[in-house]
Amino acid sequence: MEYVWLGFAIIAALIGLAGALLPMLPGPPVSYVALWMMWLYDGNCVSSITLWVMGALMLILTVIDYLAPIWLTKIGGGSKHAMRGATIGLLVGMLYAPIGLIVGPFLGALIGELLTKSPFLKSLKVAALSFLAFILTTGLKFFYGIGVICILVAALL
Repeated sequence: MEYVWLGFAIIAALIGLAGALLPMLPGPPVSYVALWMMWLYDGNCVSSITLWVMGALMLILTVIDYLAPIWLTKIGGGSKHAMRGATIGLLVGMLYAPIGLIVGPFLGALIGELLTKSPFLKSLKVAALSFLAFILTTGLKFFYGIGVICILVAALL
């Protein structure tokens, strides 16, 4: 049974890392589940302090992931249409990955803001801030996923 937990931990860690880039997967929570599975594999592999710290980081990242795009779009004076456009752009962009994942949210936010009849330069600013939020949150989630994988590898060695 131990090796089943180990296998699940490795699969969850990889899915969590993929979740950093794919919006339909909750990357940090799945990566955190991998740590618990590793703990179930061998309680001495992952310490309780590691579980607490990584759990707190996971919660913080999850909140930031949802609030950063809203916050940066509001700072730029963007509308709800820009936020919705960025989300739609991200979903459509997934069909054309990896370039679509980068360009999709930007174009979606730009088009969404332009639909509110905002001036082009304001729409461009809102789209750039929405894109910045996407890049920042994706990077944070990716590094969290890499951190979990490093912890798992160190625990196995």
